[in-house]
Amino acid sequence: MFQRLINTEDVRHVLATGETIEEYPEDLPYPRRLVLGREGDRPIHVVVAEDRETGEIIVLTAYQPDPAQWDPEFKRRAR
Repeated sequence: MFQRLINTEDVRHVLATGETIEEYPEDLPYPRRLVLGREGDRPIHVVVAEDRETGEIIVLTAYQPDPAQWDPEFKRRAR
């Protein structure tokens, strides 16, 4: 995350204002989801796992999506 120049405040902002674009409910030990948000004009994807018993959200990774792998809005994977 830090190597990608994404800081903790960026991640918090994405989680507070972003949109879940993919869900992985069967993942273990906790279901995961991919959240798209923006910091200014910069799109950021954050992958989180959620412990539904405790309400804890665990940030697994955060990155700037590659335009070659995503649609122009960064919501769907390119085909």
